[in-house]
Amino acid sequence: MEEERGATPSPELAQLLEASSEFASFPGLQNDASVKEFLDRYPLQVLLSALHSEIYVAGLEDSVVSSLDKIFSTKYGASFIPNLMSFLQAGLQATSETIKWLACRAVCHLMDMADDKGAALQIIIDHNIYPLLLNCLIDGNERTSAASLDAIKSIAQHPQGIAIIFPANAEDPVQLKNLAARSSSLARIRILALITKLYPVSNQVVKAIHDWNLPSLFETEINNGKDPLTSLSAMELLYELVESSNDATLPLRPTLLQLLIEIISNSSVNSIFRSRAALLGGRLLTSADAYTAIDQSVVARLLSGISGKLVELESQNNDEVEAALESLGLIGATNQGANLMLTSSQDAAKLVVEAAFDRHHRGKQQAALLALGSICGADRSEDKIILSEKAEGCLKHLIYTTAANSSKLTPSGLLLSVLKQEPEVRLASYRVIAVLVTRQWCLAEVCSRQDIISIVTDQHIETTKHGMEARHDCCVAINRALLASSLLHDATAAVVAGKLQEAVKRGPYLAKKHVEAQPAVGTMERF
Repeated sequence: MEEERGATPSPELAQLLEASSEFASFPGLQNDASVKEFLDRYPLQVLLSALHSEIYVAGLEDSVVSSLDKIFSTKYGASFIPNLMSFLQAGLQATSETIKWLACRAVCHLMDMADDKGAALQIIIDHNIYPLLLNCLIDGNERTSAASLDAIKSIAQHPQGIAIIFPANAEDPVQLKNLAARSSSLARIRILALITKLYPVSNQVVKAIHDWNLPSLFETEINNGKDPLTSLSAMELLYELVESSNDATLPLRPTLLQLLIEIISNSSVNSIFRSRAALLGGRLLTSADAYTAIDQSVVARLLSGISGKLVELESQNNDEVEAALESLGLIGATNQGANLMLTSSQDAAKLVVEAAFDRHHRGKQQAALLALGSICGADRSEDKIILSEKAEGCLKHLIYTTAANSSKLTPSGLLLSVLKQEPEVRLASYRVIAVLVTRQWCLAEVCSRQDIISIVTDQHIETTKHGMEARHDCCVAINRALLASSLLHDATAAVVAGKLQEAVKRGPYLAKKHVEAQPAVGTMERF
């Protein structure tokens, strides 16, 4: 749009500005009837022509574009888009970012609203729209790039669309790997963001991404020492991809884990970078299948690298320490990871247990308690909570040794001490106790301390919904473990069982006492 800021808008443009502003600002979604009524007053040709007016009218472009976006988001409005492909082509190449954004949104609406997705995709192919969307993705401003990403994702929802995004010809310039090779660092990150958003769309898309070895692009950027910000962005996007995937092993490569180990162990690297590397390593190993896809020696080296960093930062209570502990919890969440940690990499498990009961560093302690809960089985199904005999022996030994080296002397003393701390630590403690009591030795420890039973059965100790539910879940877990154990033959344990069962029946929330209706008697006021 050429801007003649000194010109006075015509009455028609002024009227259009008022009407489009009112239409665009309508709260919520427009329906077909309201869109038809608006288009009867201002046909599409009038709206599109206003975007090319040589007279600048403040706010006109924004209000018309917003109105068109609302129009195209309805079934009725989207039905006009196939006849506006020349506008879309021009819009995707416009100098105005607002118009480019609208054109990207129109493609998205075309795909979302089409009854015949195949026909809509054929229109996109016939007008060569996909390469223009890629240009908007890598060259547009942040808003335009995001709209282009959404449009490409909508194309990927259909098998024919997957063929557009991942063409069979390896030399095709729109191949994402080829595009990344000739792009700036910002454009490469946007391409990685596109891969991340496409990954959860379908198994066919995942297959195409791996057939073209696109996960290697993440590794290349993470390994780019020249641009730390780009490397960190690539790591964040890969973390998001793994979180959104049903199978974390798909992007898992031995070379990637080795790269993360090197980053974690490198003291010259920024701590934020090391923290993200540790968390990404942990996230990659949250799937049980990961341990069949990669050699356990690589996992052991990762655990050693994280443990070494924890030892180095032993007296500190910062984000990097908490990230390292969280990553150990992620690895220990699977049966395989917990077994490996407790049998082959005991240093990692020892650091978690010791930090869990060290009240001198509260943030670190809470992160360690959460990690310990995961290692003990809080995130596993009931049939997978108990580990191998050797791992269970190591876990018991670590907790008893930690207790003996403290002023609490016994595991029950340690557990009671964390239950008496502030609510955040107490919540993490409930989670640990709920899984530890599935072990007979810990159940006996818990039941031997009346103070522990008093806390977990006290309906008034927690004031938040989450806290009340965590306390009750812990109470239920102890009760279930006790009923299934041989401890019930003991008179003391039988009394404990009675308290637990009563607390379980009361439920997690504060129970209001039943108050009988009382007649109100008062002196009559006289005037």
